[in-house]
Amino acid sequence: MELPPAQSPPQQLPLEARWCVADRRDACVLLEVADQPQEQRLGLMQRPALPPLRGMWFPFRPSRPLRFWMFNTIAPLDMVFVRDGQVLAIERDVPTCRAQPCPSYWADADGNGRADFADGVIELGAGEATRLGIRVGLPVRIESIAPVVAPRPSASTDVEE
Repeated sequence: MELPPAQSPPQQLPLEARWCVADRRDACVLLEVADQPQEQRLGLMQRPALPPLRGMWFPFRPSRPLRFWMFNTIAPLDMVFVRDGQVLAIERDVPTCRAQPCPSYWADADGNGRADFADGVIELGAGEATRLGIRVGLPVRIESIAPVVAPRPSASTDVEE
């Protein structure tokens, strides 16, 4: 796997989708969509903590065994693995990893130790899955929205190099 340089600027994609959790209109997560290989490789690397109701959607077609890691990610995350329009598995409060080797995270619903097939992953700020009541089996319907460019993090944000 090609590793992006640690000093590269963080990726900031437009907010292009939303997920209204359990059809609660008061709990709609705005999503950046990482649907290109380079966007998926960079993900949320070097980004400060996500605010509430914000996340990144990593769609994969066709579905496949997905493994995610936290290399060069500076804020802990929740990872919501999705298959066939439902939450398949959740990795909560996944810690950052600044040096290799970094552990991988995947859906293992049947407990066989291998990554299950998934259609995508939603990354949220750590604790957000619990706060929103996200659980295995919950419906996931990602809706497209008109692209919105989110403000870039402030230059005063502390980032270790």
